[in-house]
Amino acid sequence: MFGDELFSRWLADLREQAPGIELFDAHTHIGQNDPDGFRCSAEELTATLTAAGARGVVFPMHEPDGYPAANDQVIADSRRSEGRLTAFCRLDPSAEPLAEAQRCLDAGAAGIKLHPRAEGFALDTPSMEPVFAMADERGLGVLVHAGRGIPALGEHAVKVCERHPGLRLILAHAGICDLAWIWKAAEELPNLFFDTAWWSASDLLALYTLVPPGNILFASDAPYSACSFAASLNLRYALQAGLSNDQLRIVFGGQLDRILAAEELIDAGPAPGPGGLDRDPLLDRVYTFLVAAIGQMFHGVEPAESLALTRLACEVGEDSPQAETCAAVVALVDLREEVLRTGQDTGRPERFVPGLALVVAAAALARTPGVPMPKLPRASSLRRGAPDDRGRAP
Repeated sequence: MFGDELFSRWLADLREQAPGIELFDAHTHIGQNDPDGFRCSAEELTATLTAAGARGVVFPMHEPDGYPAANDQVIADSRRSEGRLTAFCRLDPSAEPLAEAQRCLDAGAAGIKLHPRAEGFALDTPSMEPVFAMADERGLGVLVHAGRGIPALGEHAVKVCERHPGLRLILAHAGICDLAWIWKAAEELPNLFFDTAWWSASDLLALYTLVPPGNILFASDAPYSACSFAASLNLRYALQAGLSNDQLRIVFGGQLDRILAAEELIDAGPAPGPGGLDRDPLLDRVYTFLVAAIGQMFHGVEPAESLALTRLACEVGEDSPQAETCAAVVALVDLREEVLRTGQDTGRPERFVPGLALVVAAAALARTPGVPMPKLPRASSLRRGAPDDRGRAP
């Protein structure tokens, strides 16, 4: 996937600040028929996980014709992966979900994925209650898409966790649909989790500072982002928030291992609070222009003006405390221009402007000045196999 080479080097450096982490990605996909245009094979997913030195939970992408065959494929791919992949089955509440869950669990699935928006249901749908009861009895993980456009998801999620304390409910995408208030519920619900499969630095920093670390699970959302990319940025956010090395090991794999084994969960202590966040006014300007650029890129608009303003905001002077961060941001903007010229960012649907990951990464750097800046390669080293400025090749 685009960025594996660059961000695997970032990740290698960050691992030195977080020794002992064993990456386990809670949110990845395989599929060829999703209407959103993304595609991912087991081989492609395995490659991005391998580049990050990670294992991953995997489930089907959206399948308009139903999930039994897709679930079988994911289970078979996981069985062949030599431990790299762990299968979750995806359920449609309108298609005998309890029977499909039991069939897949008997075949080797280790948990359940639900997508209320794609399948058009709410968590209080009557056909789901027997599934939740079964998951409670078995101590299963149930991962739920928690993006926008799902009314009452957070309220229903809290009630499910209260009724079924043995079930481990994972709200995907940092629970952004309800993060404004549901972070408070996590303090009282040890079986309510949030994965980090999301792009916004502000949302993820809120997650790491407000939610107890034992309730956070690292996730990439592959193929929507490369695993090394997500791991690098999330380690920066977690370090900026002030998580200890023991807490990092729990967030980035340790707790997920416990969930999948139906073992006693780890109490990693309280949330650190927002005291570790840095909102330098000059870096805040840089971040604001980068977020404007990201919004344009998501909608297919070339963000020339927003990135030009980013460059101007970075002209803080070589002797300023913000100089190193700003230099790294400008280097990524330069790298993105080279990607645009050479057409290296392939694999995304054409509705996205190329180089989006690099601008998201620049925004992450602007919000994490307390973490050492990465060494940035020449643009040509994004090509597979090319060495970076330290002479290393993937």
